[in-house]
Amino acid sequence: MPRVALITGSTRRIGRAIAERLAREGYALALNYRHNAHTAHETVAALQGRTEVMAFRADVSTPEGADHLVRETLAHFGRVDVLVNCVGPFVPKPLADTDLGEWRLLVDGNVGSAFYMMRLLIPVMREQQGGVIVNLGSLNAGMARGAPNTAVYNALKTALVVLTRSVARSEGRYGIRANVVNPGIIDPAGVGAEVVRQIPLQRLGTPDDVAAAVAWLCSDEAAYVSGAVVDVHGGLWA
Repeated sequence: MPRVALITGSTRRIGRAIAERLAREGYALALNYRHNAHTAHETVAALQGRTEVMAFRADVSTPEGADHLVRETLAHFGRVDVLVNCVGPFVPKPLADTDLGEWRLLVDGNVGSAFYMMRLLIPVMREQQGGVIVNLGSLNAGMARGAPNTAVYNALKTALVVLTRSVARSEGRYGIRANVVNPGIIDPAGVGAEVVRQIPLQRLGTPDDVAAAVAWLCSDEAAYVSGAVVDVHGGLWA
């Protein structure tokens, strides 16, 4: 039986690119979406024939939604070898302008979803005697840079890095690896030429660039990589 990858937020942009790449690598796929059933069905249709794929509707920013997704995935596939947490809502506002609803959205989406999913699947991976977790961060998350218009988002993504490294430390004895991939400015991002000129590689990133890094971390070639933060940003702010 092929290895099974569960990818949250996986039916559009970066999440879909990761799904497509892991399908090429031979993984069976459990995909996740929250609202857009049409896009989810399109993604499943595009991947069918390449691998076994199912899409499950669940809001993983809630404990109940995460539990539903994990139960449905295990009921269908019987195991989960790879967890990729892609959910990460973005609200670009200064801290003082961020209302309580936006705060809750950011906390639950960026840290809560990863916490709920890892909490549920780490015992499964322990029993399987191995597994891989990849969490999606953000541009240079973990460097503790101040950011006037993305204060909350950046703080939460930095917290996600610490959470991931902590999991890598605690779960390595069970054969579980945990890493972070930090996407840079990913096309289409609506940025101008001046921003592109600041990127040493002189181009925006693509979802496929991020997917390639995730696929490598999931592969046996990265069998000794855990607790790492991989920046996919073209050298920006390196």
